Amino acid sequence: MSHVPHPRPCGDFRTTYSDDTSLFRTKVEGYTIYVGIAALLFAPLVLNDFYVSQMILIGIYAIAALGLNVLVGFTGQISLGHSAFFGFGAFASAWLNNTTGIPVFICIPLAGLMTTAIGMIFGIPAARLKGLYLAIATLASQFILQDFFARADWFSGGAYGSSAEVVNFLGIDLDTDQKYFYLVLFWVVVSFLAVSNLRRSRDGRALVAVRDHYLSAEIMGINLTRYRIMSFGVSSFFAGLGGALYAHYLQYVSVEGFTILLSIQFLAMIIIGGLGSVSGSLLGAIFILLLPQFMEEVASSAAVVFEGIEQSKAYIKEMSVGAVIILFLIFEPEGLIHRWRLIRASWKLYPFSH
Repeated sequence: MSHVPHPRPCGDFRTTYSDDTSLFRTKVEGYTIYVGIAALLFAPLVLNDFYVSQMILIGIYAIAALGLNVLVGFTGQISLGHSAFFGFGAFASAWLNNTTGIPVFICIPLAGLMTTAIGMIFGIPAARLKGLYLAIATLASQFILQDFFARADWFSGGAYGSSAEVVNFLGIDLDTDQKYFYLVLFWVVVSFLAVSNLRRSRDGRALVAVRDHYLSAEIMGINLTRYRIMSFGVSSFFAGLGGALYAHYLQYVSVEGFTILLSIQFLAMIIIGGLGSVSGSLLGAIFILLLPQFMEEVASSAAVVFEGIEQSKAYIKEMSVGAVIILFLIFEPEGLIHRWRLIRASWKLYPFSH
């Protein structure tokens, strides 16, 4: 009698609640992330200053984009004022350190909490508004906070801006890109781990229910007002955290750095990366940060043939962001993370087509 091997499942089956709420879909995915983090620990030792600085900025923008993805991707709200909260966190951390003497390492998360309070105040209209009306309300918050930054000399330094001290951790000044990289990496890991856990929690599922069908969610007993305001608070916390890291990396902040254009770039990050995807926020930040540099190289190469392009490089860099958003909305509305999942699935099914 021949032995018949036990058939193995050919798909991704979840048979228990613990499987459905697991942090990683597969063990391989978990091991890959652990190896990736371990590799990043050695990155500053082998890469030059330019690449390390780019990785720092990617990490900072990814944290802020992650917060916006909680609001837009998880809850289905909209915000056109995310850069204002990013800026508030930057100014708040510098102000806390300059006025109270609290160590910068502590001021960074405290600035995130201060931004949470401001975000929840501006998020109160979200309890009654949605769609275009909510977008206009959040756009108003952008201009209100920008005007506050320009006028509040005691808080932001007004038109002159404000200095931000170097981060000191256990007596070590993080005054180089190689040192500061580890601080940003720490907060990136903490932030993405926190949001990943939030998504598979009771509150995270409630946020998604509010997004998918708010009437059904309300019938199920979900408090729409509470969760909409909470999503603004969570979004603002990560915006403020990213802004604080940005301020102490540059060691100077001014109101000109937090315009509506930056808010649009944050929206572009989560649209291109993938709405509602934690890892998509990181992919979107990488794409948006590197796209202008790529377009500048393309324009410089084309200038050899077309001389007029050299004077239009700045315009081409800005135009490329808008053009990419439109193209992704048309051809890849689910973002880069969806394309990555398709590629990963094709590896699993190879050599079969489906």
